[in-house]
Formats: sequence, structure tokens, C-alpha cells
Amino acid sequence: MDNQTRFFLYARKSTDEEGRQVLSIEAQLFELREFARKENILLVGEFVESCTAKEPGRPIFNDMVARIEEGEAEGILSWHPDRLARNSIDGGRIIYLVDTGKLRQLKFNVFWFDPTPQGKFMLSIAFGQSKYYVDNLSENIRRGIRQKLRNGIWPGSSPIGYLNDKNLRCIVVDPNRAPFVRRAFELYASGDYPFYEIRKIINEAGLVGKSGRLLSVSDYQHMLKNRAYYGLIVHKGELYEGKHEPLVAKQLFDQVQEVMKKRSKAKTSTLKPYLYRGLFSCGACGCTITTETQKGHNYLRCTKRKALCSQPYVREEIITSQIQAEIKKVALPSAWANWLVTEVEKERTGIAQAEAASHQKLKDKLRMSSEKLDLLLDALLSKALSQEEYVAKKSNLVNEKIELQQQLSAFGAKQNNRFELMLAFIRSANQATEIASGENLETTRDFLKTIGSNPTIAARTLSVPFKNPWQILAKYKMASRSDTTLHPNSSNLAVLRRERDSNSRTLAGWRFSKPLH
Repeated sequence: MDNQTRFFLYARKSTDEEGRQVLSIEAQLFELREFARKENILLVGEFVESCTAKEPGRPIFNDMVARIEEGEAEGILSWHPDRLARNSIDGGRIIYLVDTGKLRQLKFNVFWFDPTPQGKFMLSIAFGQSKYYVDNLSENIRRGIRQKLRNGIWPGSSPIGYLNDKNLRCIVVDPNRAPFVRRAFELYASGDYPFYEIRKIINEAGLVGKSGRLLSVSDYQHMLKNRAYYGLIVHKGELYEGKHEPLVAKQLFDQVQEVMKKRSKAKTSTLKPYLYRGLFSCGACGCTITTETQKGHNYLRCTKRKALCSQPYVREEIITSQIQAEIKKVALPSAWANWLVTEVEKERTGIAQAEAASHQKLKDKLRMSSEKLDLLLDALLSKALSQEEYVAKKSNLVNEKIELQQQLSAFGAKQNNRFELMLAFIRSANQATEIASGENLETTRDFLKTIGSNPTIAARTLSVPFKNPWQILAKYKMASRSDTTLHPNSSNLAVLRRERDSNSRTLAGWRFSKPLH
């Protein structure tokens, strides 16, 4: 009994994923223990591992080999040689232990081994076959992935907002999570919400990851950088045109990247939340107007950082009343609002026929872009281009094609969107008097930002250059004696109509801000 060979039992499976090989370890242990009982094999230790043998470095396998080298056992019992090694290094270690006599016996349920030159040769073949299986499997998987990418099919687990459809073998929009992803892009693109606020808003609205956990700030950072959401697939630095439905437009994605780029700079420490902090500049020297509290009142003054400035302090409530007066200059009377709405609807009705030529032009550009991609691939296959040149040129063409596709799909709604913006401007202007008279000073301040740019204070007086089209509206209101005299047939309205018709950028052609509610 003292001369009986001592064996270590080794069982391994390749994955810990539930539902795959869940009985592999249990089945191996049962079969190996039963084999040891029948063959009267002395087991002095069991080693169980859930790890791939494709690469060296398995901790439990290494521990077993080290203990064999120390003389704790002279044999290994396993199901098959591929359980011990699927790479040349681990296979070589086993054979070397046999060569040096530290490993005298190897026993397998489904493989014969004898420590002879022929036996070691057969063992080397078994290890080589195991390595070939893994290498061939990897190459088949890579080939399948390349074909998926060429077909525009997402090659792996779907990003949040999509689902892997096993029947269609592609990703489809997740109706439960996709609206949250779109909302995250819209919020961040506004520039008003940092990542931590996006996380708070969207998580509280009900978005959870696929594992059921709440998303972290880094999850949102990754999400908002993922080009998959506007229809592309990025694999190893190369862009592919995806067949999945985009969740956001490329224009919105680009806006998010711009905001992210601006926010990447380090922020200063938190400052006291004054109502007008950073809003005004000095009309005399151009320095920023700051706010400070004295004797219970807030005062606005020039920071005087560039040079000496003699501009006096001004009470915050005085500037507030001047802001309210400026807002009233662009308040749109109901008569004007009703007339403008009628004109917008007339123009919307008559413009549809003019869109056909532009629509066809976009389709021609898209066709040419597809042809260029085909020619580029031909150039690569004929070795007229290197892989690096191909990837660089392809990235530009794929982005161009995606942009054209989205322009084409959005073409029908483009003009309607322009008119909706015009109507939004009318509603916003119609609310101006109510906003100026309201008690919510934050809303009043924000409306000032909507209608004006670069407001200044000099001699305790506010000056606000109005943006277009607010400037036009203020101009014609100033020309009128009184709001109460305005009506749809007045001469002022006729002049305003001629002004708008002569330059489409004055009203309907402008990119308006969203109305305040």
C-alpha cells in the first residue's frame, strides 16, 4: 500500500455562466470517483476549476502542478487531456513532469496513456488536437463576427435601449428602455445637466440595467459616447453601417459630444447662487458684473478686473424691474399672434410642392455614397489601398452615408419642424407679458436669456441687444403707438408681413428657442 501511486483528481469546465455546462463539474466528479473506485486508484486530493484552458495561468491548475513538483502526488486523474490543457505551455508542463519522473501516471475515462515514448507521443497529439480545436473555434467565431459586421448586424450583447432578438439574430429597440436613452441624450445636449443630474433624473424615472441594477455615472458617460445609438457599429476602430434602428439622430449625438467636450475642463468651486451671477457685463469696461450682499440687499457691480472703472453699484431689484420692462417690449398682442398663426398655416400648406427637387437631390447623394463605399472595398481587395487607408476613408464615408440617410428620413418633417418652431416663437412671445409680471424671477431671467444676448449694465441702466426675431418684433412694437390699437388689418402688420416675406430669415426661417411654459 505504501508503494501505491497517489493521484490528484482534476475537473474543469470552461465557463461560470448559468445554463451552460451546469452539470459538467458534477458529472465529471461522479464519473471520476466511480472510475477511481473500480480501478482502486488512491486519491489524495481533488482540484475543481471553472476557467478556460485556452491560455496559461489557471490558479488551481498551477497549484496542483506545484504540489506534484513537491512530491505530494505522482498521478493525475481527469476526464480527458483537454481538461488539463488547451494551450502549448500547460501541455508542455505536463509532458515535462512525465519526462522527469515526477508524474508517473495519467489516467483518463476516455483516453489511454502509458508513460512510454509512444504514450507521450499520443498525449502530445491529444494536447495538440485540443489546442487546434480552440484555435479553430476562435477563428470561426471571428469569421462569423466579421460577416455580421459586413451585414450590419450587432455582433454581441446589445447596448442598453436595445434587445438581442434570437429569432431575427440582430438587435431591436427595447420599448421599455429606449425612451429613457433618448431622454438622456436630449437632457445632456441642452447643456443644463451634468452627468450626475442625468443619472438622478433618468434613474428616478425608472431606467435600470439588464441585471436590474441602477445605472452609474460612468454608465451614462459610456452610453452618451456610444455611436450605436445613431446607427453605427464600431469594432476594433473600424466603423460599420448598422442595420438596427437608430435611437437618436446624428445631429443630436454630435451636440452631446460638443457639450461633453466643453464640460471636460475642470470646474471652479461652488459659488453662492445669486440670481444674476455671470449674466451681465459692464457697459463701460467689459468686465463681468458680480453680485454681493450689503445690509440685507443684493447689489450688482463691476468686478474692475481689467482697469479702474467708475461705474456705480445698482440694487438687484432695480435691474429686475428693467428686465421686466425689456421683456414687455417683445410681448406679442393677441391680434398679432392670431394673424401670424394664420400666415404660418398658409405658408405651411403651400410649400409641400417645392420639396420634391431637394428630396431627389438627397437620394442621389445617398446613392453616390453607397457607390463610393463599394469602390473603396474593391480598392482594398485589389490591394490598391492598405488596410489603414481603407479604415480611414471608410469612416468618413460611413458617417456621411448615415447623415444622408437621417436627413432623408427626416426630410418630410423638416419643413413642418420649421413651422412648429415659428408657432413656438409666437406662443412664447404671447406669454411675455405674463412672464414679466410673474413672481418667478428665475423664469424672468431665463426668458431674458432667450430673447437677448450679451446684456450690459452701465450707469445703473440695463441694455439688452435683442436676438432675431425678437429684435424685429421689438422694432415694430416700438413703431406702434399702443398695443391696444393693433389689429390684423393695421398698417403695422402689413409692413411686418412685407418684412417677413422679403427675408425668410426674419421670422419663419429663424431657429427659435423652445417656448417657456
